[in-house]
Amino acid sequence: MIPSRRTKFASYLFYRYVRWWMGRKFNVIRPMPFTPKPGHSVFLLINHFSWWDGFFGNYMADTNLGRKFHIMMQHDHFMKHFYFKYIGAFSMKKSSRDMVESLAFTAKLLSDPENMVVVFPQGELCSNHVTHVNVEKGIERIIKQIKGPCQIVYACTLIEYFESLKPSAYIHLYDCGVAGEVPFDTLVENINTFHTQALKDQVNMEH
Repeated sequence: MIPSRRTKFASYLFYRYVRWWMGRKFNVIRPMPFTPKPGHSVFLLINHFSWWDGFFGNYMADTNLGRKFHIMMQHDHFMKHFYFKYIGAFSMKKSSRDMVESLAFTAKLLSDPENMVVVFPQGELCSNHVTHVNVEKGIERIIKQIKGPCQIVYACTLIEYFESLKPSAYIHLYDCGVAGEVPFDTLVENINTFHTQALKDQVNMEH
């Protein structure tokens, strides 16, 4: 794996650029109100339906969650944008020994309460309209290795257009509990229950 080399200066510039850039591309980006647990790192699991998903995570790191942004990226995608390592990205190769190292590195980051790590639990791109979120077993392996207090958060991002030519992103946030306190099967069940409810709530979303 290739670890992150996050710097405060690069992260600040990138965050400001992302806010400006996404403001031009989206009509609205609306994360639902959410308060992270004090003294806890944040393990942010995001439904993976688009190229934008990592940028939504970066947007929330400062706007909602107040943590240092890190993100796990597939190795081939990481190599195309290797400079992302300076804003908190690190690589992961599936089905390899490298993957074990990446999972351990993720857990190490999450053992620091100042950090947030974005991971896509589905492990692949899926439609924004799926009704079931597959959570890969690698998530469980990460959780078991975290040493400090860590809040697991699921973010379900749903896209609408309504009267605008630009898309609007509505980000539904769910507190999954503290790492180590919720059995993995229960975690998966709770994520899917929330995901289903978010799809229902989205029908009545004000615009």
